[in-house]
Amino acid sequence: MPMPPYKIMCYEPGCAHEAVYKIAARWSDGVIQELKTYGLVCPQCLPKWFYRSRQRQRSTRRAREETLDPPGIYLLQRGVPDHQLPRCRDLEEQLLA
Repeated sequence: MPMPPYKIMCYEPGCAHEAVYKIAARWSDGVIQELKTYGLVCPQCLPKWFYRSRQRQRSTRRAREETLDPPGIYLLQRGVPDHQLPRCRDLEEQLLA
């Protein structure tokens, strides 16, 4: 689904910055696959939200046929569907180091 034409603001309460990253995990029920969104965040709030998303993912209950990968960081791009967003693996590695 394309991003709407208005600014997407960071999910962090009180933050007035525009979101640059999507923190999401690949989810599937065996038939459908999508990105499960944990947050849309600015660069300043990214570390906090990334660590929190990893903790939430580990405690998420899943049905037998469901899969849920660890959350990753994706670069938001207007007009680009979720499944085509570029993943920022180098940034993930920096934050996990």
